[in-house]
Amino acid sequence: MKRITVLGNNSGRNAGDAAILGNLLRDISSLYPDVQFKVPTTHPGFIRANFGQYNVKPVPLLPWYGAIKNFGIPMAHSMLSTDLVLICDNILFDRKFYNPLFNNLASISLVAPFCRRRGIPIVLYNVSIGPIDYPYGKKALQKVLDATDLIITRDEQTGELIERLGLRHAEIIRHADCALNTEPTAGEKLERIIADEGLFTNAKGTVGFNVNAYIDNWSMTGTYSQEDFCRTVAAAVDKVIEDYDVDVIFFVTQIMDIENTNRCISFSKHADRIKVISNSKYTYEDIAALLARVELHVGLRTHTLIFSAAVGTPMIDISSYPKSRGFMRTIGQEGRFISFENLDPDYIKSKVDEVWGQRDSIRTDLETLVAEEKRKAKESASLIERFLR
Repeated sequence: MKRITVLGNNSGRNAGDAAILGNLLRDISSLYPDVQFKVPTTHPGFIRANFGQYNVKPVPLLPWYGAIKNFGIPMAHSMLSTDLVLICDNILFDRKFYNPLFNNLASISLVAPFCRRRGIPIVLYNVSIGPIDYPYGKKALQKVLDATDLIITRDEQTGELIERLGLRHAEIIRHADCALNTEPTAGEKLERIIADEGLFTNAKGTVGFNVNAYIDNWSMTGTYSQEDFCRTVAAAVDKVIEDYDVDVIFFVTQIMDIENTNRCISFSKHADRIKVISNSKYTYEDIAALLARVELHVGLRTHTLIFSAAVGTPMIDISSYPKSRGFMRTIGQEGRFISFENLDPDYIKSKVDEVWGQRDSIRTDLETLVAEEKRKAKESASLIERFLR
């Protein structure tokens, strides 16, 4: 039996990360049924409970096992006692580089050269990379790339970043995000969720919104305080509700975002017309299914945009993450974004106006564009065959 170590953000707190892992496990298991997956995680119970249908072994990243999250014995041992290491999602960046509670690149760069010496292949699997803003980040990324046998990216920006930094690298193939192949909840379970939460009762429709706890941490603009940002979003939500007579759902895909979500709602004049759907209660499949029912979605977290694309829902990117802009570019939606420099209620509403009038044609376009991206995301599983012989 071959063993694959899967490195990503697998704590169970983020629905997007759970979707990446779930779809990866399904895609690879369907081709290689005799594989065992080793998944370093701070929440072993989440992995067992949600992915127990696969041959998966959680690797606890907990202090009593000699770990400070990804730094320590468990992850190093997992990388060095396997047949293949897959690095997923967007965990190779240099923000807070020396903080193992936040950054993975530093820890991975320490172990990757030893994988190379032992002949353990590393594949970057449907990843984004960056930002890389500092010399130490560039040096650490080069150490990882020197030990990497294949780079499969989920956007064009990652390859461009590697070239711009002048880094040595293996073959780069541009595919797509694993989460695009999420299979939305359907049937009786979905209808029960809708009834329990009192959703989609307005014949005029519902619009989705999403905010996060970082706000502009990734854009490094320092423009907005938490309160400023939430008041701006709340004012935009009010305009949408008033002008279109719609209801709103705030989608939470990372548990840490609930505080800012509630803050936004507290500043709204129409809180009675706003619902919250959170991954603290619902699965990523549930969230994708509910996003399929909204007229359009305005999101900050990348995977709310990816889930929207997966189910054909028009979307607008509040552009804080480089990976969000990269994703929107891959599906031909790069013009539908709101930069922090333009973050005011009237501008947000103007972007909603643009999409609202075209939402039916956008859905049709997305169906074609995203179908190809889904195919590429799934095809990545076939590319690792040579490393499992």
